[in-house]
Amino acid sequence: MARSKIEWTESSWNPVTGCTKISEGCRHCYAERLAKRLRSMGRANYENGFQLTLHENALEIPLRWTRAQMVFACSMSDLFHEDVPDSFVLKVFKTMHMAKQHCFQVLTKRPERMKNLNTAIEWPTNVWAGVTVESSKYLDRIPHLLDTGVQTKFLSLEPLLSPIADIPLDGIDWVIVGGESGPQSRPMDPQWVKTIRDACVDSSVPFFFKQWGGKNKKKAGRLLEGRTWDGFPQALMIDDQQMPLPA
Repeated sequence: MARSKIEWTESSWNPVTGCTKISEGCRHCYAERLAKRLRSMGRANYENGFQLTLHENALEIPLRWTRAQMVFACSMSDLFHEDVPDSFVLKVFKTMHMAKQHCFQVLTKRPERMKNLNTAIEWPTNVWAGVTVESSKYLDRIPHLLDTGVQTKFLSLEPLLSPIADIPLDGIDWVIVGGESGPQSRPMDPQWVKTIRDACVDSSVPFFFKQWGGKNKKKAGRLLEGRTWDGFPQALMIDDQQMPLPA
């Protein structure tokens, strides 16, 4: 089991690793830094570094996890990258459909391809899909997400790089906000966060504030106006049992 340190999930599963940069949020990609470190440590799945790589041998891993959990699928890549064959995307969805005990979170910056594959995908209720919107420049990703058949739709506004006024929340079930972290991190204005938080509260959309980020993200913490914001979509029922959310 690959336990995750990401606050809004519990574990990660990476049948695809590696990616290419397509927008401003990719500039200081955490997954690229981590992939290079794992390659230097001799980890077999990262012998290609951050070059996109498919891992057939990882496809069935979640089927062996018996404890129900939240799983970030392809946290080290983008499942809808143009170089991932349609057939492999569908294999990943087949596993998620079979592993009904888990809730899978799929996040992409390529929602056009997700929309194009929509009719080929059987969207199980235990899969949540989201798009990254790091600034108002990329708001056009949201309509593509809304045009898919996924039941639970979410937005990841991380790293938040600019104010986003009047963010469209109709049809959105969850919003995550976070600042960029790392040695070259770009600053996030608290007012940008508060504006989005207020919009979520007004629209009754669960709001999750992940971090302020910065060079020392642990020191900066994740308190917003004196409290944590750990909103999640409504508790998911799988096989008549309630899915436990991360503590």
